[in-house]
Amino acid sequence: SDWIRLSLDFVLQDQYDIIDKHTQSGLDLVEKYVKFVKERTEIEQNYAKQLRNLSKKYSPKRGSKEEQECRFSNHQAFLDILNEVNDYAGQRELIAENMMINICIELTKYLQELKQERKMHLSEAKKAQQYLEGTYKQLDNSKKRFEREWREAEKAAQYAEKTDQDLNATKADVEKAKQQAHMRTHIAEECKNDYASQLQKYNKEQNQFYFTDMPLSFNRLQDMDERRIKKLAQGYVLFADTERHVMPIIGKCLEGIARAGTNVNERNDSVVLIEQHKSGFERPGDLEFEDYSQGINRASSDSSLGTPKGPLELLGKNKNKTFRLFNKKSKLPSSSLSPFSTTPTPSPANGPPSPKFGRDPLSYCLMEINKTVKPRISSFRTLKRTPVDSEGFTHLPPEQRRKRLQQKIDDISKELQKEIDQSEALGKMKDVYEKNPQMGDPASLAPQITQTAQNMERLRGELNKYESWLAEAGGRGDSIRYSTHSLNNNGAHNPNSPGAISDDTDSSQAIYTEFDDEFEEEELAAPIGQCTALYNFPGSSEGTISMQEGEVLFVVEEDKGDGWTRVRRNNGDEGYIPTSYATITLNK
Repeated sequence: SDWIRLSLDFVLQDQYDIIDKHTQSGLDLVEKYVKFVKERTEIEQNYAKQLRNLSKKYSPKRGSKEEQECRFSNHQAFLDILNEVNDYAGQRELIAENMMINICIELTKYLQELKQERKMHLSEAKKAQQYLEGTYKQLDNSKKRFEREWREAEKAAQYAEKTDQDLNATKADVEKAKQQAHMRTHIAEECKNDYASQLQKYNKEQNQFYFTDMPLSFNRLQDMDERRIKKLAQGYVLFADTERHVMPIIGKCLEGIARAGTNVNERNDSVVLIEQHKSGFERPGDLEFEDYSQGINRASSDSSLGTPKGPLELLGKNKNKTFRLFNKKSKLPSSSLSPFSTTPTPSPANGPPSPKFGRDPLSYCLMEINKTVKPRISSFRTLKRTPVDSEGFTHLPPEQRRKRLQQKIDDISKELQKEIDQSEALGKMKDVYEKNPQMGDPASLAPQITQTAQNMERLRGELNKYESWLAEAGGRGDSIRYSTHSLNNNGAHNPNSPGAISDDTDSSQAIYTEFDDEFEEEELAAPIGQCTALYNFPGSSEGTISMQEGEVLFVVEEDKGDGWTRVRRNNGDEGYIPTSYATITLNK
């Protein structure tokens, strides 16, 4: 082992301290990396939160004016961008969550295991080292004792020899000195044998420590540190892979933002605005010269009252009156008078005015005009002054009135269909009760059946009423269709188009022409294009149809400005889907 060779080159205690510091430094690095990733996840979470708040801040509130403007492609594109930003924020939250689970929690758990393992290995190495040090102390004590006893034995031998050569020493003294020397020599021999035994034991323990115990402990520590390094390297890779895994979804979010920009159709927005606000009024004609003097001169003769000329003639020809498009009134010179104003009539030269004219012959002319000229809406201000008929929508311009009437007819038809279904269900239930009295009393259903019948009768009456109003307004009773290429920006037909209405048609006729019966919608209308679903849509509401992401459907009716498109499957199922949930391609 590399660590074993390292330990053999230096003092044991130094290598133990180095290994201790090195392994501790590795654990500190893991802990530091975990803290780094935690702070990164906090940044991601705060970023996602700010993105969600930003998307929520600029998203239109339900029922607000901004939500109603989403029928325009540029408004809808901005709403799509906000939705994509919200989805993007969700991906940033996913990055933070995966980093926390796969890196922080995993490495923290692994770090605790490494700390326990390191503590165990270092403790075993420390015990082996302490045991070897204890054995060495015993050897050293045995050696010192052998050295001390050997010196005492030498001194005793020298004293015995000196006593034996002393002539004055008695025989007893000589024997005593020899016995003492012999005893000391025996003790020294025992210490020598004990020292040899301790030395042999220490050498054995030292070999065991350096060639078995220490390599085993250091190998375990080395293996632990290498596993730590490998695990930490995997954490480094996960740091990048966690974000790389969500990059395809983030790419789809960015593609959705770019798609929202490419889906903006400035021409279609203009058409939607025109369809939404066109009034159906005809453009005003030129004002003609009104000769008051001629009307006054003719007023003097009684024969001219039957067929008034002058201002009566001129006002009768001017079928289209001036539109006042702005609230601010135009200042007219005090000398210019409207044909509807009452001016003092000068006395004619031939005599007093006719009594049929009273004091103001022009007023009489205007009364005759009101009888002969067909009623019409002269301006938007006049429309505002008239009493509001909210039920028949007569206060609205013709085109807007037709749309509201058609919408009301559709709503009543849906309610009527519900009542019909309920009536059929009650009838079936009554039959079941009559055949099986134990299931219920048929008489208990009578109030519900009566109420349902009354509701059906009421709804049919309302439906007939609104259909008659729609027929008067120029509609058919079902969906009204117009030729888009024959409409001008004011919502009126082009006079040169085949369906245009001439000035000579009666006012009871609709401003817009109706299609012939041969152009009525068939049971299954031909598709006008295709669409591909961008998202899943459950289609749980009445009249809608479910779809899956990537599914291709036929477009039967394009978006009328309300954000819904009618589609059909190959099996014939039809329903409405949100326009923003699909990419629509219309046939050219």
